[in-house]
Amino acid sequence: MYDLERVLQTVKKHNAGEKEFHQAVREVYEDILPYIADKPRYEKAAILERLTEPDRIIRFRVTWMDDNKKIHVNRAWRVQFNNSIGPYKGGLRFHPSVNAGILKFLGFEQTFKNALTSLPIGGAKGGSDFNPKGKSDSEIFRFCHSLMDELQRYIGEDTDIPAGDIGVGKREISYLFGQYKKLTNRFTGTITGKDINFGGSLIRTEATGYGLIYFVQNMLEEFDDDLEEKEVSISGSGNVALYACQKAMDLGAKVVTLSDSDGTIYDKEGIDREKFEFVKELKEVKYGRIKEYADEFSCEYLEGETPWSIPCDIALPCATQNEVDLSSAKTLLKNGLMLLAEGANMPCSADATRLLRDSDVLYAPGKASNAGGVAVSGLEISQNELRMSWSAEEVNDRLQSIMKEIHKKCKEHGEDDDGNIDYMKGANIAGFKKVADAMLAFGPV
Repeated sequence: MYDLERVLQTVKKHNAGEKEFHQAVREVYEDILPYIADKPRYEKAAILERLTEPDRIIRFRVTWMDDNKKIHVNRAWRVQFNNSIGPYKGGLRFHPSVNAGILKFLGFEQTFKNALTSLPIGGAKGGSDFNPKGKSDSEIFRFCHSLMDELQRYIGEDTDIPAGDIGVGKREISYLFGQYKKLTNRFTGTITGKDINFGGSLIRTEATGYGLIYFVQNMLEEFDDDLEEKEVSISGSGNVALYACQKAMDLGAKVVTLSDSDGTIYDKEGIDREKFEFVKELKEVKYGRIKEYADEFSCEYLEGETPWSIPCDIALPCATQNEVDLSSAKTLLKNGLMLLAEGANMPCSADATRLLRDSDVLYAPGKASNAGGVAVSGLEISQNELRMSWSAEEVNDRLQSIMKEIHKKCKEHGEDDDGNIDYMKGANIAGFKKVADAMLAFGPV
């Protein structure tokens, strides 16, 4: 029989120093081991061992020239984690923190997240330690082309389908796809998150944020509650944060915070339509800093701080991994938190997650609540295959249905006899079962 600590020691030995990956594996396997204790078929086929080893990791050099004719060299990776239920699918991240360990954790999480959507897509992740902050359009253009010169060898619409992530938005996707098209002389659905003018899906930009709020809606409906007049704190100011903010406002919530790596704005009056349009242009067009919002609307700015000291009913961490530590979680609970749903990948530290799961608040892990983006990416793939575009209403309806189904799976595998739902447990078991049973179906090895 599997022993958790023995399994984790093996993972740590084989993946030394990759603490985020260790954290992600522990988080999943703590729930999986009790579930498979009476199911020896998984241990016999070494499913847990196989799930913690990516199918392959591709590492390559990206050489590019800045506007001053200086040559730079960055590292890039593609972690193709598991394709048991479909072609590899996962975003590309451009950030100085990117390394193989970060991408392995993200690819591992992506495998289960994608499985929860019920779409036929496997798990992958990729990116580079390139920092787009402060770079000109032409520098980002040259970097993207240089990266795609190598990446195009390993991707394809039936093989591996990248998308965006931190530091990779519509601009970067356009540059990457344009170079892919030139190099391969093929116009395919190999990359998602494309501009609507050349194969993208309507509401793809909004999808992760919208999906997060739809999942929160489903959680609240379990208790005959809704978002009306709830005070919501959101971290980040990228696509996920912005469109979670927009959809929460649409449903009657009062959003009081947004943030970036420099600090947090606290708007006690709440973000309204005019303010939302300002911050949307600030972040999507001007690539500015969130402090400009505070200057424009004379609200409080917390330099160098996250939003988690501010009282709220609902917290939506949408920035990056481990942004909510134990101290932040304690503060949120002390200030009356009723629900936390992750809009980023593993934004709560292991200690914070444990505290939230043991408390009376509702807590949703990113692999469930953050799945809206990849869900609409899957719908973009379908539209590309069909050579047609669905209306925004049709895509939105499908997204709502997918998030509702994910909630149903979490409830099915996470509800106890008293009607309490452990969303982490439910998501982990449902995602594992889908992937593991596919692996078993292919044969013993």
